[in-house]
Amino acid sequence: MKKFIAILLPALFMLACSPAAEKAEDETSPIGQASVEKLISQLTEKHGADLQFRIERGVSQAASLWRESDGSIEEFETFVLENFIADQTELDMVFDRLANNFEFLYGYSNRITLELNRQIHEDRGPIHKIDQIFGAYSPTAHVQDDFYKNKIAFIVALNFPYYTLDEKNEWGGDWNGRQWGYARLGEVFTARVPPRLLQEMNQVYSEGRLYISEYNIFAGQLLNNEGEKRFPEGMKLLAHWNIRDEIKSNYGQEGGLEKQELLYNVMLHIINQDIPKQVINKSDYQWNPFTNELFQDGQPINGEPEDLKRYEILLANFKALQNVDPYYPNLDTYIKRRFDADMEISLEEVDGLFREYAASPQLRQVGKMVSERLGRPLRPFDLWYDGFKARSSISEEELDRITKRLYPTAEAMDRDLPRILREVGFNAPLADFIASKVDVDPARGSGHAWRASMREMPSHLRTRIGPDGMDYKGYNIAIHEFGHNVEQTISVQMVDNYFVNGIPNTAFTEALAFMFQARDLDFLGIKQNDPMKDHLDVLDVFWNNYEMMGVSLVDMAVWKWLYDNPNATAAQLKEAVLRISKEIWNEYYADVFGETDIPLLAIYSHMIQSPLYLMNYPYGRLIMFQLEDYYRSKDFAEETLRIFSLGKLTPRHWMERAVGQQISNQPIFAAVEKAIEAME
Repeated sequence: MKKFIAILLPALFMLACSPAAEKAEDETSPIGQASVEKLISQLTEKHGADLQFRIERGVSQAASLWRESDGSIEEFETFVLENFIADQTELDMVFDRLANNFEFLYGYSNRITLELNRQIHEDRGPIHKIDQIFGAYSPTAHVQDDFYKNKIAFIVALNFPYYTLDEKNEWGGDWNGRQWGYARLGEVFTARVPPRLLQEMNQVYSEGRLYISEYNIFAGQLLNNEGEKRFPEGMKLLAHWNIRDEIKSNYGQEGGLEKQELLYNVMLHIINQDIPKQVINKSDYQWNPFTNELFQDGQPINGEPEDLKRYEILLANFKALQNVDPYYPNLDTYIKRRFDADMEISLEEVDGLFREYAASPQLRQVGKMVSERLGRPLRPFDLWYDGFKARSSISEEELDRITKRLYPTAEAMDRDLPRILREVGFNAPLADFIASKVDVDPARGSGHAWRASMREMPSHLRTRIGPDGMDYKGYNIAIHEFGHNVEQTISVQMVDNYFVNGIPNTAFTEALAFMFQARDLDFLGIKQNDPMKDHLDVLDVFWNNYEMMGVSLVDMAVWKWLYDNPNATAAQLKEAVLRISKEIWNEYYADVFGETDIPLLAIYSHMIQSPLYLMNYPYGRLIMFQLEDYYRSKDFAEETLRIFSLGKLTPRHWMERAVGQQISNQPIFAAVEKAIEAME
């Protein structure tokens, strides 16, 4: 789920306003080109032409960040001449000191944020208004502002150059871990966003998370057209995650198709926002999603539609992020920051890759195969067909019984983590060490992994745990999140230096999470002896990624529409989301499912609370597939340690060093071709 919680280094500086910051908000740099060129000439003459690149890049970067409130032009010139570090030994020493200090600063700030959000993130009873205020509070309120005031930010900008993505991709192949650390440190201070605006972003983000984390539908209160209930009393499904997973779990089950139709209509009402407010996170009413009729104690009553709340939150995210655009000269839209800076892959490249995938003739072949296996025409919710998995022959009730017995509490899973790691080949001491760096908590939402930002702190695994223990859905999510925790531990504890801790982007941690999730039955001791298993696994990944490509294409198209229509209302945004989701459906899905104008691709909650996050999932699955293919004749634990200790390189260099090839659809296309032939 929400792996955006694994915060990247600069993003931890979520700032509040201060009088000094407000005063400087609209300032621009007073340092002219003449001063910059003079300083470059002086430093080059003093230290030699060998340092000219670093001098030019550092002086220009520091000048772009300087404001009148930081000092006069003369004071800037004096600062540069006194603080440029030419000696390599001294530069290495400063780098090490910064790495040490930033680890403590980021690490403890992250821990404070985690603690202040426990009541919101974990299943700890009702949320009070005071909890929401603490959850929206940023403990690093004045850090970046202070670092500009005390000039640490300028020392970093002056001595550790910022490299563009093209430069990193061109030159980074020859860089060692320390050189990559230098480059990543150069990215920390590249923009000067007013603290007030960043605090607003934090507030909007917190409100969106709370809205989604409590968007539960009580399935036991859903009625069919005969007024009958089809789900267990008390079943609570978080939208969209648990609703989707309940659809998956009903394949091959008695009465499963009717349950799926009920939940599919629930999704449509959420998207259209005509869902009655009375059924959101409440169990006092009965609701027929087919007719959208509401009942209480058997009597029909008038429902009040949610109307625009979903799209108001999406719009608020856009406004908050748009407000900081002017402060990023080279990345002046959130789209550019998300792709060119965060993912370090262009939107055009991602969009093209996804469209190539969604248009694949092989998907049309697999769609026919799914229809034949179901013995009926496809329905739109068959996007979540789960019948290629070996566990599809095992009842949900039996899986629930197993997981609830094994994991009655979060502590029970915590104790079992070393065994799970030994199952994939980690030796006992290493398994114990990695497991000791992970804490398991009961989640309020569907689950997430919270990255530690220092070696002394654990990462956190959150999943839903009911009063009678962890059901299979919660377990399956937990294993996915544990894969994140393994990556998080290795990429913090075992990298070359602190500034390269992590992975290239979120898709890469999703890859390992999916690899763990695919082994969830193995960890339960359930052996899968199907000789077709490998082919079925390929088809399962291929079909699942078809869905994720679509929701991601909708997410990206909606954000492009927002930037084209920055003054749109929530009502206009809702209309655009519905139109875009139908257009994507009609282009890539209607021919497979036999229905047009279906808005189902707009159901994902990430789109509302986690701006432009969704593309990490399908991208991560492509990476996962290439990793799994590479791992086949190798030791899982050994390769996981090697690959995920590479650190935060660009995707291009990470993939080259990890598996010797770039991200592509072709490997999975080739495997699907073999799987289709084998299944015929």
